[in-house]
Amino acid sequence: MFEKSIKLLNQAVADELAAVHQYMYYHFHCDDQGYDLLAGLFKRTSIDEMIHVEQLAERILFLKGEVEMVPAEEVKKIHDVKGMLKDAADAEIGAVKLYNQFANECAANADANTKKLFEQLIDDEERHYDRFDTELDNMAKFGDRYLALQSIERAKNAAAGPGGA
Repeated sequence: MFEKSIKLLNQAVADELAAVHQYMYYHFHCDDQGYDLLAGLFKRTSIDEMIHVEQLAERILFLKGEVEMVPAEEVKKIHDVKGMLKDAADAEIGAVKLYNQFANECAANADANTKKLFEQLIDDEERHYDRFDTELDNMAKFGDRYLALQSIERAKNAAAGPGGA
């Protein structure tokens, strides 16, 4: 009875798993470059996406489906911070569009609870988009100085030693 919903939920699992991997990749590279604020943003967003996978999987199991744990795509090897943020913002907008479509399909198939889950995910994905878009705006306003300030802050904290300044 819920085959269509299970298929949509598994497609969302695949997309969320890809996001987890991509954002952790960006986290590692931002951290390596000394951009602590951006590294933290990517790490927190990746954790949010992990929670989405869990919510989707719980719904699939409730509907007596099988959870398919295969990411939708390979990690993109982007090292430029602006490119990372642009890719992340685009991915979040894509997720919002997709989940709106999925919510409508679930409603058309009389699955209100799965529709509600997709609507909750839309709220989170819009919040993620807003964060990435804000960082892109900061980079546009402040240029390389924005990234330099993050590196300087890390250097100051490291120089202060354990416990900070």
